[in-house]
Amino acid sequence: MTSSVDVSSPQAAPIAPSYANPLPFFVALVGPTAVGKSAIAVELAKALGGEIVALDSMQVYRLLDIGTAKPSQGQQQGISHHLLDVVDAADPFTAADYGRLAGQVLREIHSRGRLPFVVGGSGLYLRALRGEIFAGPREITSIRARLGQEVERGGPDVLHARLNRLDPPTAARIHSRDSFRLIRALEIIEATGKRVSDLWEAHRKGLVQPPILFLGLRRDRTVLYRRINDRVDRMLSSGLVAEVERLLEAGYPSTLKPFRSHNYRHIVAFLLGREDLEEAVRRTKQDTRRYAKRQMTWFRREKDMTWFDLTNAESERITETLIGHIQGIRERYGAA
Repeated sequence: MTSSVDVSSPQAAPIAPSYANPLPFFVALVGPTAVGKSAIAVELAKALGGEIVALDSMQVYRLLDIGTAKPSQGQQQGISHHLLDVVDAADPFTAADYGRLAGQVLREIHSRGRLPFVVGGSGLYLRALRGEIFAGPREITSIRARLGQEVERGGPDVLHARLNRLDPPTAARIHSRDSFRLIRALEIIEATGKRVSDLWEAHRKGLVQPPILFLGLRRDRTVLYRRINDRVDRMLSSGLVAEVERLLEAGYPSTLKPFRSHNYRHIVAFLLGREDLEEAVRRTKQDTRRYAKRQMTWFRREKDMTWFDLTNAESERITETLIGHIQGIRERYGAA
């Protein structure tokens, strides 16, 4: 079950099950976008001899900096950050790719006697790092394009109904409007001739959980939404529109996968003349708030999560509390 921690009264949280331990102990610092994870992670890494591994599905892409809130060199404050700028914006990159690369990085950090902090808001990528996603076949463009055309003609409900016939357990886990995941599930079925749920069950039987300390950061919803709105405004004033314009002028298509994310899709629509700027900004803020809500829903399901509320906490106080909490867990479990 989840637990909640007041900054004045830290308490120990369980670590995820560990048996053969294919990965070393690491701290997962997660929470919704704009909650304040990055700055706190840097302070924790400085205090505890750590390095940071980004847990972000967008910061892996080169040239996408402003709209991904990628930490600048100054914001990194000399702390090593990993899995930023890993692939070109046009390159395919999956959660399974992230899990493989992040696992390698964690082992390298551990071999240097440093403490890995996995920091971000992508629950799916965290699941991949824990080995809870099977790789599946690579993207097959012809299948994906055809399924995408079906969505354009009849909407995602058509694909959801088909998936429900072919693989009911998987269909039950995917929202009927989630076109991307519906297409991917049907793509896997066509490519392998097997149900996704059967492939997952075979993978799950050999799954070994790494030892993880789960720490969640949250704020009052009104405060968080104000921070999100302010962040979008800062992105605009920092040159978000120009960033997208440069990519389009360089030949990157408007259909680029990263351009489908909440911080980019409406700016692309503005540059293509489909929305005015005021509407694009309003919808970007709205979509980002909805994204934050989904992130919280996802992380609340983590049974081993310990939550820290930042709403009324001073930065120095919460950092000190987290440092003490992490040190206690490391000593308790003998984690290096």
